[in-house]
Amino acid sequence: MPAHFLNLPGATTLPTPTYQLAARVVDDLVDQLATGVIHGPAGTGKTFAVDANLERLRDAGEHRVVTCSLAFPSKPTMLRVAAELVRALTGSPVPNARNRFNLINQLIGLLSGTPRLVVVDEAQRLNGECIELLRHLHDHTDTRFALLYVGGDGCWEVLSREPMLRSRVFRRLPFKPLTREKVPALMRGYHPIYADADEALLADIDVVYAHGTLRDWAVFTHTAAALCREAELDTLDADVTGNAYALLGGLQ
Repeated sequence: MPAHFLNLPGATTLPTPTYQLAARVVDDLVDQLATGVIHGPAGTGKTFAVDANLERLRDAGEHRVVTCSLAFPSKPTMLRVAAELVRALTGSPVPNARNRFNLINQLIGLLSGTPRLVVVDEAQRLNGECIELLRHLHDHTDTRFALLYVGGDGCWEVLSREPMLRSRVFRRLPFKPLTREKVPALMRGYHPIYADADEALLADIDVVYAHGTLRDWAVFTHTAAALCREAELDTLDADVTGNAYALLGGLQ
């Protein structure tokens, strides 16, 4: 299991329906060597879910699938995408990469044979030419790999503008903020300081600070847990919550 955000001691993985569905999406893509998209706002848990499943696949060994992950800076070129994918697959940088056609031929060879799962993070940064390059590689008769795009705000809008890609998406899973009514029960299982905390207090934290976002809950919990330890408290209370708010910038 990948480390929790901020390496928060005592935190456990929340088995939200979306987190559980991510495993199904990854398995379906691997089984069918298909294309999929996992997307959603920052902090909603999509990267953690994908990383957990990549770790699960790696633990299963190469008999299941070989995985590789890559991400690109803003507005990458087709040449940059091809060179970075070669590097991700071989473990070696491409010196003086100037001809994308040579790189594409190399990629076709690298992506043949052993089944692979290629994960492209921050996929909203790709332009149409880069998306078309990845589609071309995936559709080639000699290649054998599943392709998973992962991205934040605007990811699906960018990808769905490409009809050739959209028609090939086998699985799409949007991550969303936690719904407010489910937050108290989920948080009780997330960290020990919430196990016996007042339900209204937990709901208030979500309204005031976290807004259903797992990353914001992790930041708040890291702060509140330290304050609880200093006060020798096992359970979050209103005073600790107020002090945590102050350390996190107040309520402004």
